[in-house]
Amino acid sequence: MSVFDFPQLWERPPFEALLACLESLELKPRVWNPRGSRNVVADDQEATFADKREEAIYLSSIVKSGLEWIADDDKETLWDLASRRMSERSGRAGMGTMTRSWPFDTLPNPFTLTINEPAITGDSLGFKTWGSSHLLALHLPLLASTSLFRLFDESLGEPRPRILELGSGTGLLGLAAAATWGVHVTMSDLPAIVPNLAANAEANEKVLRERGASVDVGTLTWGSSDEGVDERLFGTPNQFKIVLAADPIYDDDHPVLLHDAISKQLSLGTDARAVVMVPKRDAVTLTLIDSFLALMATGEAPMDCLEHGELRGQDDWAADEDEEVKCWWGVFGRRKL
Repeated sequence: MSVFDFPQLWERPPFEALLACLESLELKPRVWNPRGSRNVVADDQEATFADKREEAIYLSSIVKSGLEWIADDDKETLWDLASRRMSERSGRAGMGTMTRSWPFDTLPNPFTLTINEPAITGDSLGFKTWGSSHLLALHLPLLASTSLFRLFDESLGEPRPRILELGSGTGLLGLAAAATWGVHVTMSDLPAIVPNLAANAEANEKVLRERGASVDVGTLTWGSSDEGVDERLFGTPNQFKIVLAADPIYDDDHPVLLHDAISKQLSLGTDARAVVMVPKRDAVTLTLIDSFLALMATGEAPMDCLEHGELRGQDDWAADEDEEVKCWWGVFGRRKL
């Protein structure tokens, strides 16, 4: 519907007409397409820049209007909806709380995860589902048949590997790992992030149970000796055969913290593996990856990068909506001494 077809305020349209218009203008998050490089976007989100500008002006006019002909309670409803529609046009950071469905329909046993993302603030980036977690989740079946094959080889008679995800955020990667591999995964993050992470785990319990999978959720603050650490889950060092981490490096101190967290949690056996993915956002990120690689090769129990590569996918915060996000990934194992 063209903006010129919207109910015009000078005509004093009824509440129902304005409500229907505002509901039709809802912008939902873009859907990431695992089968191609372009995003699958609903038709109503493919508006031109001029259309979006006119929509924003229209929404602003409702917020600024006194709506004198509308009942007081209904005014509040319209003002609230118009404000939400404006925030949705302010980028992912302005969209507020949302719930997304993530279909993994390219797998032999497809499933869909439901992930809640609270509103993002400056110190809560763990409330966003980052593109690298989705990209690594899609790559898990291939990893299980190649780099991690021995850990999933049932002919060896070994129990399923214990798996930890560091910095789980909203939990998409950890939940996908559990559902894809039919295993138990322990997910972890900072104290402020864990409640939403636990809620997402509970929301997907049925999906996991149908696949013989399960998860635990606990606080694990990197670099902390005891405070901010769930001793019930992480009190025993070097207990996990696989450690996963997506988008864990974006600040100067992260390479050291991530290295130390992996060193403390990953099993000391030479068959243990750490899988790390980092978006190649800029030159700074590339430097941080190099620092992390150097740190992993040092210490009392050094780890070598056994395999690495690049994957491309989507994210909400790419500079261009059609731009692919490039992500470096590496698989690490304990060095044989």
